[in-house]
Amino acid sequence: MSFRLAAYAVCVEDGRVLLARHVSATGESNWTLPGGRVEHGEDPFDAVIREVAEETGCDAVVERLLGVDSRVIPSAERTVPGGPEHQNVGIFYQVRITGGLLRPEPDGEIAESVWTPVPDAALLHRSSLVDVGLALARTRPPTGHVASVPVGGLIRH
Repeated sequence: MSFRLAAYAVCVEDGRVLLARHVSATGESNWTLPGGRVEHGEDPFDAVIREVAEETGCDAVVERLLGVDSRVIPSAERTVPGGPEHQNVGIFYQVRITGGLLRPEPDGEIAESVWTPVPDAALLHRSSLVDVGLALARTRPPTGHVASVPVGGLIRH
């Protein structure tokens, strides 16, 4: 089984959420939250700020920890056919944008970042991370745990 520790930014302001459009090497795209892998020796708190800057061009500050999501993605549902099962542990932070201008990720997989009305996010082809992050921001569960998001239709891993 492969494993990834990642930090994600949930930026909700004025009824809009900041989303990033990820484009894979095969040209498939879906919407996700700004964020990504925590580097070896890096604090997830620092990683989420770095990832927001890299992917969106914006400066950000962490306002609070929202929660942690751990999910195992079966090999049959992975984007890499025949790959092993994968566990993703995502740490979700409420983040506020403090400056910068939205832009694509230079030499990266994020083609654009946009502020999207929260209700419109449900209409997008998106990563399950969007639903997890919005659920954590909306409910702020005392344990920091949110129920698994069913994958299918417009929702992907």
